[in-house]
Amino acid sequence: MRADTNSGVGASLTPARLALLMGAPVAVALASWIYLVIMIGDMSAIPGMAAMMMSPQMFAPMQFTGLFLMWAIMMAAMMLPTAAPMIHAYARMQAADRLHGAGWLPVFMFSGGYLLAWSGFSLAATVLQAGLTNLAYMSPMMMKATGPLAAGILVVAGLYQFSTLKQACLHQCRTPIAFLMTQWREGNRGALTMGWRHGLFCVGCCWALMGLLFVVGVMNPAWIIAITIYVLAEKILPGSEKLSKIVGALLVGAGLWMFF
Repeated sequence: MRADTNSGVGASLTPARLALLMGAPVAVALASWIYLVIMIGDMSAIPGMAAMMMSPQMFAPMQFTGLFLMWAIMMAAMMLPTAAPMIHAYARMQAADRLHGAGWLPVFMFSGGYLLAWSGFSLAATVLQAGLTNLAYMSPMMMKATGPLAAGILVVAGLYQFSTLKQACLHQCRTPIAFLMTQWREGNRGALTMGWRHGLFCVGCCWALMGLLFVVGVMNPAWIIAITIYVLAEKILPGSEKLSKIVGALLVGAGLWMFF
């Protein structure tokens, strides 16, 4: 548990230093968005994606690598901006350690641990998409599911919004200080572990929402932006637990409508 959370924070973390510190995660997110736009505009920019669309053998090394790269970049673009409040809170809390020579590297390690968790999700999504495509449940050209599978994904995503696990993970994402106070670890390895754990909570909160991309199209730019904005809203808006349940009801309704 962190005891000296405010010691020296104001002196150590000036606005200029904070801007410099947050510059790295912002740069990674911005680069991911730029590359994501390039990918959407020209799928041949992704190694293996042109071959994938010509042949649905998605587990071939080139196709699988291209698909994983697509998911990993997309998750970095979507989720790093939503983690900004937590990264900012960590930077402020870690300021007391920097007064004693800890340096700035732990903040970058924290961000890296967060991305590592979402890379694990990206690998799982890659395996799922490759499997569904090979079984002809997804179109390699449109990259989306159809029929009962799409309806089922909507219903599952909607029901998950009501689950205890979803709400518990959302609570961890909504309360940066509480998370840091209970999960604090010293040093670079500790920062990586904390970022990884926060990433796991975030995956637990949002994995079903990411599943919506299988319904609307994995590279659908409008829905990529919409889901990103919604995830951020869930994390920062007051009373977002009620919002998540309203959205859950809408998703279940949409899924049932698609079934019938």
